[in-house]
Amino acid sequence: MEKKKLFLPNIFLCILLDLIGMASYLIPAFGEFGDTIWAPISGFIFYILFGGRFGVIGGVLNFLEEIIPFTDIIPTFTIAWFIRKREADKLIT
Repeated sequence: MEKKKLFLPNIFLCILLDLIGMASYLIPAFGEFGDTIWAPISGFIFYILFGGRFGVIGGVLNFLEEIIPFTDIIPTFTIAWFIRKREADKLIT
C-alpha cells in the first residue's frame, strides 16, 4: 500500500500571511475595515495552500478569525502548518 504524500507549504509563507493578518493592529481606525477585505482573501489562500477537507475547514476558521474583531493575533496559518507537518511526519514513519 502506497502512502500519500501531503503538501506542506513553506513555513515562512505561513508566518508572512499571519503577519499580514495582524497588520490591521498597526492602523487602529482602518484595521477592522481592512479585515473585511482581508478575511475572504485570507480564507481563500488558506484553502489553496492546504487543500482538501483540512483546507475547507481551516479556510472557514481563518475567515472567521480575521473577520471577528480582536482575534487577529491568532496565527492561523502557522498553527495549520504545524498540524500539517505533524500529519506528514506520521506518514513517513
